[in-house]
Amino acid sequence: MLDVGSGPGRFLPHVGGPGCRRVALDLSEEMLRRVARDRSRRPDLVRGDALRPPFPAHVFHEVAVLGNPVGFAGPQGDRLWREVGELLEAGGRLILEVVAGPGERSAYLARLPPTSLPRLLHAPLRALLTRVDREGFLSEAPRKADPGAFRRYDPGALARALMADGWVVNETLAVAPALGADPARLEAVEADAAAWGRLRELEELLGRRVERLQSAAAVLLAATAP
Repeated sequence: MLDVGSGPGRFLPHVGGPGCRRVALDLSEEMLRRVARDRSRRPDLVRGDALRPPFPAHVFHEVAVLGNPVGFAGPQGDRLWREVGELLEAGGRLILEVVAGPGERSAYLARLPPTSLPRLLHAPLRALLTRVDREGFLSEAPRKADPGAFRRYDPGALARALMADGWVVNETLAVAPALGADPARLEAVEADAAAWGRLRELEELLGRRVERLQSAAAVLLAATAP
């Protein structure tokens, strides 16, 4: 598998199948040095530009473009996912992460003290979803007043562009619409294994809803190569 724009390699342990050969591609030599320091990952390291990937076509089974390299490519974003998509064998998997909006979180969960959340998450998921839906969602404040060359993607438009090129879009998921990026609440829940598992279920159920995609700070899209 190929990790495009790998940075220090934080996604490498979570992509590709067991025992697969992993390749980290990044423009920065310093980032690749950081990957090399972690001997547990042991990927092949390649310094190069994803807009001109230094590989032959159709050689990878999986290509992951995580951490939003597509958005940071600005007007070249569509070219980037098409270029790295050409590296996949037929039926191979492309995983893209893009930014759609500023992000959001559940108004109900945000108004509760962090210490009460683990106990709450032991409740039946259906009852919890009812409360979350009743109070709605809060938009996060924009992280940058001037995003510069940063490009936001409409997840639906991106899916349609992939399908127009012959791809099969398997899944689209808004990341963390329930708690968002809330360190205090996340730490409180993570300390309780059962509550943490229930939170992951809740985040995934909400994240699969089409109405949650447009405001999400991170959207994951998985597609199968033609």
